[in-house]
Amino acid sequence: MYISSFNPGAVPSAATPMRTSEDASQRAKLVQAVKIVNESKTLGENNELTFVLDRATGRTLTRVIDRNTQEVVLQLPLDSILTLADQLGQKSSD
Repeated sequence: MYISSFNPGAVPSAATPMRTSEDASQRAKLVQAVKIVNESKTLGENNELTFVLDRATGRTLTRVIDRNTQEVVLQLPLDSILTLADQLGQKSSD
């Protein structure tokens, strides 16, 4: 599993919530599930399931990546949906 925003040397700030043992347990289960999916090649022979944190929006994105080319095969939510959500959010704040 690939998580682009992971930084093991980062020091938690006041804005960063502390993780509980339950959070760690859930994260470990998620990592194991992703490994199982990737090893099964259910998403394709050369594809891999990943999660990425979009630092600009704070949203978690789910991606299927081609292992050979690193091309994004599928992303959820779609970029068009993220753009629409941003536009609607800006309209409601006006």
